Amino acid sequence: MKVLITGGTGFIGRHLVWQLAAQGCEVHFSGRNAKAAAEVMALSPAAVRWLPLEHGSATAAARLAEASQGLDAMVHCAALSSPWGSPEAFRQANLDATAEVINACRSNGIARLVHLSTPSLYFDFSDRLGVREDQPLPTPVNTYARTKAQAETLLAQAQLPACVILRPRAVFGAWDATLMPRLLRVMRQGAIPLMRGGQAQLDLTCVENLVHAVWLGLTQPLPRPLCVYNLSNGTPVAFTTLLQQLASHLHLPLRTRRLPWRLVDSLARLLELKARLGDGAEPLITRYGAGVLAFSQTLDISAIQRELGYQPVLSQADGIRRYAEWWHAQQAPGA
Repeated sequence: MKVLITGGTGFIGRHLVWQLAAQGCEVHFSGRNAKAAAEVMALSPAAVRWLPLEHGSATAAARLAEASQGLDAMVHCAALSSPWGSPEAFRQANLDATAEVINACRSNGIARLVHLSTPSLYFDFSDRLGVREDQPLPTPVNTYARTKAQAETLLAQAQLPACVILRPRAVFGAWDATLMPRLLRVMRQGAIPLMRGGQAQLDLTCVENLVHAVWLGLTQPLPRPLCVYNLSNGTPVAFTTLLQQLASHLHLPLRTRRLPWRLVDSLARLLELKARLGDGAEPLITRYGAGVLAFSQTLDISAIQRELGYQPVLSQADGIRRYAEWWHAQQAPGA
């Protein structure tokens, strides 16, 4: 199989490059960071090719379409995944890039596309358990969720021959630069706020399980031209339990402080307003960032299990242990 992976220099993208190359695929990947691309290629189990590309630029669509000639499939994971950022940055990374991928698929008759979306589409500052893919979506809570929802709309309108949209929840693993690092930074420096008792039920996804789901999306027969699937480890955990597991495996102190959600929410609103009126830099706390740790959100993953045969290849406990081993290695002198 000849595959192009957008965003192959990122956390999830590099895992996909390595695993698909290990499966014997001819792998091409895009990304604009030359240093990261060199690292991906150096650690790849087989020869892979890098396409220097900034999605959303004036020449990106033409260059991607040219580079996609002769492909069997594409995996689109390039995106701006953040609770904060400018509308233009989100539009370029999440909408323009998706339009470029659709154009490349159409221009070259690419048989299958796997697109990584987000369950942030479901979030509405309330507890939601066992959320299904076919449930109505609330009004997007931020620009990230809005542009990812719009990207899914573009894909639905494109009517490609075979497209799989995955909504993985809270992906973590080696090279994660977002989820775990933010938690660990707070654990090292101060007390983690526990809102609503710290009992929010959270779904997580080991990056290895996401890579497995992408492989199924590329190789398994699809029941429909457009398939949308939730994805997680299938083992929800209370926020306080997750903190205890991380502290134990990473040998970090765990200090917590119970705070009312309304207080945190008011503070986040104030900090966001100050940031908008100031230099626009991400505030210390965002409403969304605090909210996802205050409110439960678990996903019903029965559809991908039933239709693609998905089962986690790595348990959540083993995923945390594997991440801890990698994290300790990064902290070693000279790493």
